[in-house]
Amino acid sequence: MTSSVHPPADMAVPASDSPMREFWRYFSANRGAVWGLGVVVFVVAVALLAPWLAPYSPQATDNTVFLQPPAWQQGGQWAHLLGTDAIGRDMLSRLIYGARLSLLIGVSVVLISVFAGTLLGLLAGYLRGMFEIAVMRLMDIILTLPSLLLAIVVVAILGPGLANAMVAVAIVVLPHYVRVTRAAVIAEMSRDYVTAARMGGAGHWRLMVSEILPNCAAPLIVQASLGISTAILDAAALGFLGLGAQPPSPEWGTMLADAREFVMRAWWVVSFPGLAILVTVLAFNLLGDGLRDALDPRLKN
Repeated sequence: MTSSVHPPADMAVPASDSPMREFWRYFSANRGAVWGLGVVVFVVAVALLAPWLAPYSPQATDNTVFLQPPAWQQGGQWAHLLGTDAIGRDMLSRLIYGARLSLLIGVSVVLISVFAGTLLGLLAGYLRGMFEIAVMRLMDIILTLPSLLLAIVVVAILGPGLANAMVAVAIVVLPHYVRVTRAAVIAEMSRDYVTAARMGGAGHWRLMVSEILPNCAAPLIVQASLGISTAILDAAALGFLGLGAQPPSPEWGTMLADAREFVMRAWWVVSFPGLAILVTVLAFNLLGDGLRDALDPRLKN
């Protein structure tokens, strides 16, 4: 007579989750990351719907409402919910269109730096030798310089402007992607699947692009999400110094620069752009922390 042994109920093996469900379970465990994701989605939606959400053109001026306070403050009007700036431009409209520029800067800088950094890091980690030494020493030199000072030097060489500011910030953040990619490639090179692919006759290009690079995506995704916040902050700093986006562009850093002389008499022209930068940068940082928790297998305990 045979008898079947059933495991206790508390030792039953749970059904395996799909990759997306498992990712969301680890990601949603970080409440700050969920909040950050919500804010990022909101900012992206505002940027995409700016022509329909903004009550006025960001460059439209009205000489009858110079430095008008927000609607809830004495002297304010509901026609300009967040007030106006020194030449009568609607603050809410400029903040909404500013979200477009800030996201454009962040995404463009990350795309440039991820492409260049991944390529250099992949080659350095795979080829090793003198090429690796040369690349990493160059990255070390860039890291030894203060990031804002280096960005200012690059913009001074290329000339002020939004496009040149994005190139400057991309150069500043490039070493982080090179170092992350190189470390991931070196770790993956010792894996069994790489050895098996090499024994199967895979060439160098296939090993790098088809076998190694996809398994380095997790740390790069985390670094990219954190890099967007860094790019927005650095571009705002360049705009504040007059080296980034130029007036009348509604970039948040440029708005802060235009409002410096009115800090004591019109708090809203400084506070709202600064608050937009603060909330957006914080949201991307929290989102990056959540992605790290969900994608790093060492943190899945």
